[in-house]
Amino acid sequence: MQENISSRNAGIDFLRGLAILLVLLLHFSLGLGLKDSPLGSLLGPDLLRSVVLNGNYGVTIFFTISGYLITSNSLKRWGSLAQINWREFYLLRIARIMPPLLLALFIIVTLGSLGVPHFDNADNGNHLPASYFFIAAGSVLTFWHNVLMQSTGYFNYCLNIYWSLSVEEMFYLCLPLLCISLRKQSLFVLLCLGLIVYAPIYRSQHLKSEIEYMYAYFACFDAIAIGCMTALLIQKIELGKTVAMCLRWLALLALAAVYLRGIGGHEIEGFTLISLCSAAFLFATKQPSQQGWGIRKGVAWLGWMGRHSYELYLFHIIVLALMRNVVSKKELSYEMRLPCLFLFLLLSSLLAALVARYVTEPANNYLRNKAKKSHPGLQTAQ
Repeated sequence: MQENISSRNAGIDFLRGLAILLVLLLHFSLGLGLKDSPLGSLLGPDLLRSVVLNGNYGVTIFFTISGYLITSNSLKRWGSLAQINWREFYLLRIARIMPPLLLALFIIVTLGSLGVPHFDNADNGNHLPASYFFIAAGSVLTFWHNVLMQSTGYFNYCLNIYWSLSVEEMFYLCLPLLCISLRKQSLFVLLCLGLIVYAPIYRSQHLKSEIEYMYAYFACFDAIAIGCMTALLIQKIELGKTVAMCLRWLALLALAAVYLRGIGGHEIEGFTLISLCSAAFLFATKQPSQQGWGIRKGVAWLGWMGRHSYELYLFHIIVLALMRNVVSKKELSYEMRLPCLFLFLLLSSLLAALVARYVTEPANNYLRNKAKKSHPGLQTAQ
């Protein structure tokens, strides 16, 4: 459910907006290209490559934010992690996640079954039967699409980007069960620390396959665990206004430095460092305020993208696939690449806004209200 803007944390929306922008730039560059464009001429090939081709770090930022928000919201809602009501937790997650996801999957599977290029199962030379759509869509809905990719490779241009949903959904599935079974918060902390330590080791053992070192559960769970730890730590430490401001800027500078250094050659520790920088920013952005540094006019659009980041993530690839059916990377001229990028961002944002207004929010409200009637004590605030 989209909260009233005044109740949202402006800093988190800014960070989410930055993360989704990085993902969109990556996918546009891979699909239609930015190297031979005015942006490429302005930045130069090396800097451009660093800016647009490290977009998977944006997903790591999302994982960190997810761990932070789910943990902090659970603490607010139930008082402690051990008191999580797993039925209510799952109801709230389903209400938020499933309606727009089902719509996106319906569009992709329908167009793919009709053989529309870039929606079909022909990515990376694969030509899987139409029936495979139902396996693939089912894997997205049941939290193992990344595992399917590990055995199949890249096979569907649109569906394959949803690997990250499988990571997050598995986290959502396990979190309440772990918290209830572990009971003590100290045991949960030990589990998070174990995941943080193990993830770089796991990535070091799978460097030959980017599907393994970027998309596997244990390759990503350190970022979510760091977000969880940040939410727990922030309950115990209060930062002064000046200290918080300095930490935010230092975190952003460190985030930019690690990001521009790139993924290549830093596959083992890079994702953990991106997550730690994101966590430092979150730690210094405790208060949900629109004032001060939070949302300045020059970056207000990033805050908007952050508020609609889920819809942007689900539907931008549909827009990009349709655009690729109109013009190919080879056909797109030097002069038209930047206008096409702006058109892609505009259409993706428009579609995201429409989905949020007419699908996500109404369905979320309906399902939460229905759940509240069945469970009168349920707190349905986001």
